[in-house]
Amino acid sequence: MLKTDGVNRLLFEKFAVNPGERPLLPPLSPKAQVALMCRMLSREGWNEHIAGHITVRQPDGTVLTNPWELAWDELRASDIVTIDEDGKVLDSQWNTTPAIGLHLQLHKLRPEINVVIHNHAHWSGIWANLKQVPPLHDQAGAYCGVHLPLYDEYAGTFEKTDLSQSAAMALGDAKWALLANHGALVVGKDLRQAHLRVITLEWRCKRAYEVKLAGGAPALPDEVVERLSITDANGFPFCWEAMARRELRADPSILE
Repeated sequence: MLKTDGVNRLLFEKFAVNPGERPLLPPLSPKAQVALMCRMLSREGWNEHIAGHITVRQPDGTVLTNPWELAWDELRASDIVTIDEDGKVLDSQWNTTPAIGLHLQLHKLRPEINVVIHNHAHWSGIWANLKQVPPLHDQAGAYCGVHLPLYDEYAGTFEKTDLSQSAAMALGDAKWALLANHGALVVGKDLRQAHLRVITLEWRCKRAYEVKLAGGAPALPDEVVERLSITDANGFPFCWEAMARRELRADPSILE
């Protein structure tokens, strides 16, 4: 990933006029990027044991995904599995989750999204279990807008085709959703956008819960959130790289 991938280049060139002192990241293969993404999101609280799955569609139509057997915080590039559009494993001895159908359905229904992420996350999981949409209280929670659907038709796990298809269709054109009594789901055009949506969702949910415990406060007006949410469409320069470097400092073996 280049530092300008997924970023509005005109805005980037306007506000980031200097080239920087050194490369932000070493060259990364597509599988290394997915492994890094899993590590980064695990640190954000998307880390419920071995639950959770991420799929990243490639230009040739294949899909990269995490193996069922491994937790997100131990994944390396060589562990990432390539599957075809029907879920058949193409290059690994690892297995994929039986719930991969939800991802495949979303990729087929929405050609504009290339990344689908689901887990039983910490802070967003609290609001999913409350069956409530968290209010917005600050800038970091507003990067991706106000609208956050709550899918309240949980009927078990998603390995059955009819369940995964109905959930995918219920999401419509939303960028994310809370799944009542289950977890959270985020989609995006690329890794940078999906990462921003995950960290924004978790921050929003965390702050809302903390404010609720402190006695509550008025939410940000929608018009303020609308101004702040330009980040989602234009990209968040340097954030993905900074979080990836943090994981590489902690464990350089991710790239193996």
